[in-house]
Amino acid sequence: MDIEQRQSELIDHFVKRASAVSDAAALASVLVEATSHPSLFAFSEILALPNLLQLEATENSAFLDMLRLFAHGTWSDYKSNADRLPQLIPDQILKLKQLTVLTLAETYKVLPYDQLMQELDVANVRELEDFLINECMYAGIVRGKLDQLRRCFEVQFAAGRDLRPDQLGNMIQTLSNWLSTSESLLVSIQEKIKWADSMSEIDKKHRKDVEEKVEEVKKSIFKADIDFRGHEEICSESGGVMDYEEDRSRPKRRRHPIS
Repeated sequence: MDIEQRQSELIDHFVKRASAVSDAAALASVLVEATSHPSLFAFSEILALPNLLQLEATENSAFLDMLRLFAHGTWSDYKSNADRLPQLIPDQILKLKQLTVLTLAETYKVLPYDQLMQELDVANVRELEDFLINECMYAGIVRGKLDQLRRCFEVQFAAGRDLRPDQLGNMIQTLSNWLSTSESLLVSIQEKIKWADSMSEIDKKHRKDVEEKVEEVKKSIFKADIDFRGHEEICSESGGVMDYEEDRSRPKRRRHPIS
């Protein structure tokens, strides 16, 4: 199954479950299950549910902060705020480290091994490469090349994470700039099409003029050839009459008798 389709189905599943729960403790349990699921990497739809507000200012409010962490945060963020968040189970720790790789891949296309080992609390290169291959690339959330010589991971593709609130304005500005650039490009393309059409018409007219001139030259040559042949025939006939008349005007020789 396609990873996007699987994500969509899981989001719908957990949104329905969380929407149907009214008890705060049960809702916290659903959030733990969602953030532990090995195939779910997007949480903004769950975070937007109105009934999650009932967790605010309760003993379970930390689970709402935990969900925000999985939507926008990293493993380093968790370590910095671990005393105010629920203790994570191993599946959640793995998930948060996977999300950390996605966050780094959004910003950098070449990730040094040293940076990754520090961000993920990984002890050595072998452990890091195993994590990137088995938990990230095989999961379909990133694609890339492990460069052992340069000690880095070259990112070719990374799945997107949930937008942070402060990212929305930048995203809108980026899309607005893209739209403006696209409109300018479209105008430029239309102008080039008009220019190409104009040049095509000029070329057609020029070709037509040349063809007409060629036809005129052909006709002139043909006419000249006919005139020349007619003149040649007249001259040939006149020459024959002159020869005949000249032959008649010559004095005839007398024959002398043979002695």
